[in-house]
Amino acid sequence: MTTPSNSFATTRWTHVVAARGDSPEAQQALSDLCALNYAPVLSFLRASGHSPGDAQEMAHDFFAQVLEHRSLEGVDPARGRFRSYLLGALKHFIASRRMHGARLKRGGGTDTVPLDEGTDTHHGRVPEALRTETLDVLFDREWALGVVERALATLERENMAPGARDMYEGLKPWLSTNATPGSQAEVAVRLGITEGAVKVAIHRLRKRFREAVRLDVAQTVHGEGELAAEMQHLIAALSG
Repeated sequence: MTTPSNSFATTRWTHVVAARGDSPEAQQALSDLCALNYAPVLSFLRASGHSPGDAQEMAHDFFAQVLEHRSLEGVDPARGRFRSYLLGALKHFIASRRMHGARLKRGGGTDTVPLDEGTDTHHGRVPEALRTETLDVLFDREWALGVVERALATLERENMAPGARDMYEGLKPWLSTNATPGSQAEVAVRLGITEGAVKVAIHRLRKRFREAVRLDVAQTVHGEGELAAEMQHLIAALSG
């Protein structure tokens, strides 16, 4: 199932960007997107040198700030991916916290200092320590793994009936590129079907899995072109 271009008007991210958070629906869509991206944000904070407890507290503060729509004005409605927006916002948030902490140590006040412009994050310049490839790769991999986990959960929900469940569990190993599925002939015997039927079922399951992944990613981009690019980015993140 290919997501048609005209369906993007109702996806979470385009809804948020178009409404700039002014409607209850847009606010709920942004909240959902934040909840789905908690793991990559937390991993990024941990890898940035924060303790588990501090990272959790900062993650909560960060998402609370995002949900207040303090920086959505910097998002281009015609182009944008939620993953890129969120990573840029997170780096800006960490940099602001660090500057604020440094001012307090020097006995300064609590007034904020504007960040220099000049990066592709739309949130201002961030320290070199937060622009390392390792941190960005970690964030993107956690994001990609989350997409895959949700796609698998979708397939599991769709195969809850006893007969379908047995088939799904038997064929599930063929969804992984890392696992060794085993013999299709053995699975055919166990399921009581022909080996040809197993091959067809594997093909259909893989197709449905790709559809589920694609639909999940589509919620975080604006337009078909962005979706194609983001799908390529997801594959690269999982391969790294």
